Amino acid sequence: MIEWLLVPLAYLLGSISSAILVCRIMGLADPREQGSGNPGATNVMRIGGKKAAGITLLGDMLKGLIPVLIAQALQVEPLILAAVVFAAFIGHLYPVFFNFAGGKGVATSFGVFLGVHWMLGLVILATWFIVYKLSKISSVSALVAALLSPVYAYFILGLQPVVYVAALISVMLIWRHKENIQRLLAKEEK
Repeated sequence: MIEWLLVPLAYLLGSISSAILVCRIMGLADPREQGSGNPGATNVMRIGGKKAAGITLLGDMLKGLIPVLIAQALQVEPLILAAVVFAAFIGHLYPVFFNFAGGKGVATSFGVFLGVHWMLGLVILATWFIVYKLSKISSVSALVAALLSPVYAYFILGLQPVVYVAALISVMLIWRHKENIQRLLAKEEK
């Protein structure tokens, strides 16, 4: 029963906005009010450069990775692990501390998948990197990695609850990128 407490704790950790905190600490503009308005690493790079974006990216990844690693260390049952994965991800998208207005979830999804299985995290990261090298467009990389993550999860983990969560996360990542998709279709994405 105590293991289920990991789920709300994962959500609360996921709700910490690395982008907003990094921008406040570094004296930068609020990422919700500048650039794309998205509190994520890509927008922080527009506002404050590579260093601020790197710290944001690391923070967003860690808030997904840490609760999953804790669940793994406690050897929770697969259903609880899947719930922890989803809670950390949802916390980033809909953070309780920031009026439920969060980022798109790419770095946090990478963190949770890395925590589930190191190989899963690495193939997702490799996919993002290869697609980025080919396209030079971050959103395209994120969309392709999101589409493939449930497939990778199935082949690496077998049919487990976390594979269904990976599929749900994939759909939500695509939904969060709907404006990027519209710009891609109009050939206006940077």
